[in-house]
Amino acid sequence: MHRPQTRPTRWTRWTLAAPLLLLLGCSHVGGTPAATYSPVLDRILSRGELVVGTAASMPPLNMTTRSGEIIGLEPDLAAYLASAMGVKLRLERLQFSELLGALETGKVDMVLSAMTITPERNLRVAFAGPYFVSGKCVLTKASSLASAESAAEINSANLTVTALQGSTSQAFVEKLIPAARLTTAPDYDTAVSRVLSGEADVMIADYPICLVAHARNPDSDLVSVITRLTHEPIGIALPAGDPLLLNFVDNLLQGLEFTGRLAQLQDRWFEDASWLEQLP
Repeated sequence: MHRPQTRPTRWTRWTLAAPLLLLLGCSHVGGTPAATYSPVLDRILSRGELVVGTAASMPPLNMTTRSGEIIGLEPDLAAYLASAMGVKLRLERLQFSELLGALETGKVDMVLSAMTITPERNLRVAFAGPYFVSGKCVLTKASSLASAESAAEINSANLTVTALQGSTSQAFVEKLIPAARLTTAPDYDTAVSRVLSGEADVMIADYPICLVAHARNPDSDLVSVITRLTHEPIGIALPAGDPLLLNFVDNLLQGLEFTGRLAQLQDRWFEDASWLEQLP
């Protein structure tokens, strides 16, 4: 895992101050938002609330506890953003396939939900990051598939493959495993249950999802094949046409990485699995 290099103290002060300076440039004056040429930032500041879209079902990046609280690496990042803006945070839970549409219509201000930065998505919305790099892997109960190192080994008409609807995993199956029967799932809990019940032979997902599914079902025959079949840069999706908001978020991410705070968050959610006890 990447760790930031040490730089002079003066540069550290500037890196940490950059998001604050941007915020001051669009701060309220006399109770009225100052002109920022940033329609989304103005909307957030006027409302006093940052609305972040998430599937809340993709541990450890985002997940819902038994008590209904949304936790994970991405909710923590969202909290940093809201704090830097001086506003409250509201996490809006949606199906993954609905998130980009909600962003484009203004229902949410940004999306933090294990969303891979792809050219197709980037033609619709802007992206800050990546703040994490993932890759596709296989979750299965079939010992014959446990050693798969390429998509070609799963490309069989005799196999049923499940993947999250609207995800890069679905696109991966459609492009590289076209012979298999594809069944899309609205969320990962549904996809994993299909593999557990035998309804599907394989789930294709980002490798943290597979590892967590394996950890949550220790008494099952699930096997997670961590081959990282693809390179998946995960970023924050932002509305198109708002460069100041993009600059603000990028600067905050750089500050978190430079100070080592991003690495600490990654360690918290990827190295310490104590949060598993909070999940249903």
